[in-house]
Amino acid sequence: MNLPPMGRPVADLLAEVARLKQHDLPVRGGQVTAYVYDTGRAEVNDAATRAYLEMLEVNCLDPTAFPSVVEMEKQVVGAVADLLGGGQGGGHGIFTSGGTESIMLAVKAARDLAARPRPNLVLPVTAHPAFHKAAHYLGVEVRAVPVDLETYKVRAGDMQEAIDGNTILVVVSAPSYPQGVIDPVGEVAAVAAAAGVPCHVDACVGGWLLPWLREAGAAVPPFDLSVPGVTSISCDLHKFGYAPKGASVLLFADPAARRRAYFASAAWPGYTIINATVQSSRSAGPLGGAWATLQALGRAGYAELGRATLEATRRLRAGLAAIPGLRVLGEPESSLVAFAGDGVDVFVLADEARARGWFLQPQLSYAGIPANLHITVTGVTLAGVEAMLKVIAESAQAARERGPVVLPEGLVELVAGLDLEAIDDAAFAGLSSSVGVDLRPGAGQPEMATVNTVLDSLPAPAREAVLVRFLSVIYGR
Repeated sequence: MNLPPMGRPVADLLAEVARLKQHDLPVRGGQVTAYVYDTGRAEVNDAATRAYLEMLEVNCLDPTAFPSVVEMEKQVVGAVADLLGGGQGGGHGIFTSGGTESIMLAVKAARDLAARPRPNLVLPVTAHPAFHKAAHYLGVEVRAVPVDLETYKVRAGDMQEAIDGNTILVVVSAPSYPQGVIDPVGEVAAVAAAAGVPCHVDACVGGWLLPWLREAGAAVPPFDLSVPGVTSISCDLHKFGYAPKGASVLLFADPAARRRAYFASAAWPGYTIINATVQSSRSAGPLGGAWATLQALGRAGYAELGRATLEATRRLRAGLAAIPGLRVLGEPESSLVAFAGDGVDVFVLADEARARGWFLQPQLSYAGIPANLHITVTGVTLAGVEAMLKVIAESAQAARERGPVVLPEGLVELVAGLDLEAIDDAAFAGLSSSVGVDLRPGAGQPEMATVNTVLDSLPAPAREAVLVRFLSVIYGR
């Protein structure tokens, strides 16, 4: 895009925004079962939008210049600490832009506290890739531990075996995203504490969900800072807190650990730098949106959403069990449900559902866990769960009739053997078109079953290399 010679009218700009969004997945209504979280309450969204805009141009860089940032953040972090801080004033926190930033700061604090020569991070294979990203940026080795392939939970004994004198942090999930199960937090935290190692609970998905599911009657084990040995926990408010994107909280049991997450620099002649987050200048819009969402819903609102989410999850699991060829993986303890296919290609099923207006998130096979489809149940799902099940049943039947994806002979070996750094973006785009994926602008949404089948057939490093090139092509000029 070239910069226009003259400024354009606002009406024209908004019309173009609407045109650009016409092929986006819908963010309201519950037909997109990943990426977005919907209360189904327009008034809550309106409150968040107004507060977001009110704080949009406020800069979080210097809290002494904008005291509203300090007050709002203390209230938002305080609400999370009240829920997850373990009582007695526990929970010293930071408001961040999302789960990845919360996780990165947790790893940084642990690395700096431990000061090990060759730091490593011990986590289950089901832990979020944000830990791998943090380790990559911060120079930390990742030691991934297999999970039990019936429960999809990590075993404390296996975690204990992976810990050594250079381990700076042990990680568990509440729940893990792929199958929605809660790792044995108490057992793993005890093992970590015995080894003198901090334990972080990744509750980015579950932190603001599990307490309300528990209140609604679900059996939720202890998982927060009340558990002995748990030293930090992350909780995204832009997930089941239903705040606009860009809202997460990282809590520490010890304020000294929180200080290790900070960055300060006075080694230059300009203004002094003290950052609680990875970012320096950042809009206070997400903070305002999160604050308004919490205030607009209150305890009663979240409790009601928790009841609706729990009931929708129960109906979904029962409905999936009744569809021939589908099975739920594990025993989900949250509202994240994954299901695999027996005689049904789940990647084809996902395309069939997409054609019917529903997005189900594909998950590739890994570490003995089969390829599957993931559904995040939110507060709005209950109103449409029967419609969702009808689409899944129809899509499963259509997938069974179409049969599984059959890849051209030698394609996987060809892709696996390619030196992707030796070909340019145009050549990669041509390769993509050979499997039915047209990456040209305006080409529209391709069916993804073939792509996912190719990726599923590759080892993880090759998958990653292909995905990097894919991103390079779609953002290329």
